[in-house]
Amino acid sequence: MDPDYPFYNGRPVQLTGAQWAFVMLTVVLGFASLVWPALAALGGSGEYVAAVLFSAFPLLGLARVARRHWTALFRRVGLRELGWMVAFALLNIVVSMAVGAGVMKTVGASANPAIVTLSGQTGPERLAFFAKTGLQLLGEELVTILPFLALLWWLTARAGLSRHVAITCAWLVSAAWFGALHLPTYQWNVVQSFVIIGSARLVLSMAYMKTKNIWVSTGAHILNDWSLFGLSLLGAGLLGK
Repeated sequence: MDPDYPFYNGRPVQLTGAQWAFVMLTVVLGFASLVWPALAALGGSGEYVAAVLFSAFPLLGLARVARRHWTALFRRVGLRELGWMVAFALLNIVVSMAVGAGVMKTVGASANPAIVTLSGQTGPERLAFFAKTGLQLLGEELVTILPFLALLWWLTARAGLSRHVAITCAWLVSAAWFGALHLPTYQWNVVQSFVIIGSARLVLSMAYMKTKNIWVSTGAHILNDWSLFGLSLLGAGLLGK
């Protein structure tokens, strides 16, 4: 039998509303560290520090309230989990390209700043960039999955919704939250952030929902983004430069 979601129903530990609020505060702090101008001013080293803090703040917050049970987010990774990473990454690429093509034909979309940055980098700089994004994408999973679980707790324990309805609502709202975080990245293009990024987030969240393992959604996210970055460089003829 597939495992259930952690933390929303008292398993493996009961979290109170105040504790969930504290975890959400650390989620916000994690994102704030990613966009903190003082770290950005440090250049490459500052970007690595920001990527680490992006994940560290939410994990430390969860560990503070859940103690040793914070590891419930992470499960073992075997061949089955690796297969799900690849499957959801491929599904996400297909969905993102289809939705993106539709948005481009209607309202237009801004270029991904990461791809613009990559195009002007040397080979070693690109390797460092890919390594940094791997760290950062774990943070992106945490700032989505933790709010998903918090919403699941609130909708079932406080709002009295059924588990199925609560899961659906938490899935949609957390994807919208993820899209909102990308508004500054894409020049406040609302359609691009909520439709393209939001739909991609729905697929990536499904990777966690299927396995209850944040390693799987993180792996799918990394495979997805690295593939898109690589294809962009290949299309521009820059991969070997």
